[in-house]
Amino acid sequence: MSTRRQFIKNATYTTASTLMISPLASAYSGMTDTVNKKKLNICGHLWVYASNYAPNWDCTPILEDVFADMSYAGLYGVELMEVVLRHDDAVQRMKEYSKEYGIKVSGSSYGVGFQMCDKAQHKRIWEDIRMVVPRLAKLGGETFGISVGGIGRKKTEQELDHQAELLIRIIAFCSDYDIQHNLHNHTYEVENDLHDLKGTLQRVPEAKLGPDINWLIRAGVDPLNFLKVYGDRIVYMHLRDQYKNGEWTEYVGQGNTDFIALGSMLNTIDFKGLVGIELAFPNNFKPKNTLKVDWKKSREYIQETFSQI
Repeated sequence: MSTRRQFIKNATYTTASTLMISPLASAYSGMTDTVNKKKLNICGHLWVYASNYAPNWDCTPILEDVFADMSYAGLYGVELMEVVLRHDDAVQRMKEYSKEYGIKVSGSSYGVGFQMCDKAQHKRIWEDIRMVVPRLAKLGGETFGISVGGIGRKKTEQELDHQAELLIRIIAFCSDYDIQHNLHNHTYEVENDLHDLKGTLQRVPEAKLGPDINWLIRAGVDPLNFLKVYGDRIVYMHLRDQYKNGEWTEYVGQGNTDFIALGSMLNTIDFKGLVGIELAFPNNFKPKNTLKVDWKKSREYIQETFSQI
């Protein structure tokens, strides 16, 4: 199976015609804005750090930098990847970073290297879930973004049955620890007229969603329509930006994604969840800024844009 880096490298550079650039004139200086008069908490997913640690994406050696950078940027929380929770000292280590830098662990993504439709992997995945979810709970994590895993083709009905069987167990386990699950999409869940996602929701109607807006765009899915159709299920989302040619930007606000339209739709669906920025750089990209500056620029842009609604 492809690694996440390979998946990113080979992703389709398709842009949705409904999301065109809407530049803003001024910089935002506050720390708390609102979507529809509600406090908007913006987190940061650590992928941009983990992407330098192939093939396991374990950025534990620089986790303190992650907390320091995101704290500097004024983010609400750090969204982890499950690999950093597997270390025996993970909870103590991150409690110390959280206290030192004044930023919480908001949640974790999950699913790198797994294919939940493969029944033979269920035992290994379940054992892993039983380890990482309690550790996330000890850190005060609020969200758990589940990626079901792609297999390079449309899944069969039986494979979707197997996938749903495991998801039902994971969702219940998260609930036991007061952690909000969400199904996090890459492109494979939403390609082919949302074949994978629709198959899951038919079998797991209680599932909540945490869509990645940029992956929707790259799969040719209109994100505004997606939010409208599935708004009552959406509890979290990932935001990233790209230029018209599909290349990712250094920070959010440089590209042609219409975040004003997205903010308006969040009001329409009465969105009350967390928002996570996930920076990702093209291969061999050399950023002009430090990461802490890119996080700050991204956070400010999202807060200002969504506050205009």
